[in-house]
Amino acid sequence: MRIEAVDLFYLSMPEITEEADGSQDALLVRVGAGGRFGFGECEAAPLPSIAAFVCPMSHGVCRPVGASVLGAPLEGPEDIARIAARVAYDSMDLLQAAHTWSGVEMALWDLLGRARGAPVWSLLGYARSHAKTPYASQLFGDTPQETLERGRAQRAAGFLAVKFGWGPIGRGSAAEDADHIAAAREGIGPDGVLLVDTGQIFGEDVDAAAARLPALEAAGATWLEEPFAAHAYEAYAALARQCRTVRLAGGEAAHNAFMARHLLELGRVGFIQIDCGRIGGIGPAKQVADHAVARAATYVNHTFTSPLALSASLQPFAGLPSHRLCEFPVHAKPLATAFTRNGLVRDAEGEIAAPNAPGLGIEIDWDGVRRYLVDTEITVGGKVLYRTPTI
Repeated sequence: MRIEAVDLFYLSMPEITEEADGSQDALLVRVGAGGRFGFGECEAAPLPSIAAFVCPMSHGVCRPVGASVLGAPLEGPEDIARIAARVAYDSMDLLQAAHTWSGVEMALWDLLGRARGAPVWSLLGYARSHAKTPYASQLFGDTPQETLERGRAQRAAGFLAVKFGWGPIGRGSAAEDADHIAAAREGIGPDGVLLVDTGQIFGEDVDAAAARLPALEAAGATWLEEPFAAHAYEAYAALARQCRTVRLAGGEAAHNAFMARHLLELGRVGFIQIDCGRIGGIGPAKQVADHAVARAATYVNHTFTSPLALSASLQPFAGLPSHRLCEFPVHAKPLATAFTRNGLVRDAEGEIAAPNAPGLGIEIDWDGVRRYLVDTEITVGGKVLYRTPTI
């Protein structure tokens, strides 16, 4: 097979808010080769991601992503790795390239799995897809009472683990944050797995982050996620030395496997969280999972968007039985579920697993795509470089 077409569909909610919710828009990728199709999703602003695929070349190592993809052979995983290396080199100065390529790379794995009648996780070398414990991923409430109620709601919905993130945390005093953290613990009960995400709010201020550790430890939190800027490795390491029962988590902002390894080795995080829609796709995410195993760290997926992205995010660690926690978006916008016909449903034990179906196991709902499709055209010098594809 050769890659004959890459179609990019820009989807958006009618109104975009300032809420830290990545499910408000999406870039759906369709790749065609050999009469088959595969699908992926970019986790980034759709319009610059489209531009990175079609933009005119600036110079030899600032080429559009499409130049490395279209026409390339696709017979096995080694071909995906070969295209990835070419994108990394030929588009090294095109900073959006990693995000754009991530969605294309997912679609290539999906297509290859469909062509072989095999799940992607099996193409990665795993013998089976192990069950994961999904954690309900949601924002802190505006008040401790609202945080408490959100925790109770997710526990009532059957979630054994709940993550609270962003919102007011880190914007006020440590005492105010302690009230939210205590409310979160009360809401999910004494035996629930409590996870806290501060959304890089402390920059590289180790003292400010450390001031929250007593409340986290008192509440029995499992991790403190992204206290610092994504690449503030020294700050991560300094805070890790002060942690007793809480471990640090991070990695969703890694744009390649090297950055994730630095966070593990230099930042000393205990949980490495990888977004396949940012790191370059499923292949490099699997490399990070292997590295986490070697470092006695725990791999966790990062996703806050669609069932397609969720399935892709599970593939790199599907075969690791002891790496059990997985992010499960519970408050995604209607767009996120509208463009897929199926999703990942919790079983009687409240667990999910990467689908035992060809490719990523997710089917596209084209009526849902049409509902949120943004009609777009990119023209340079009178030449149309991109126009919304035909469904």
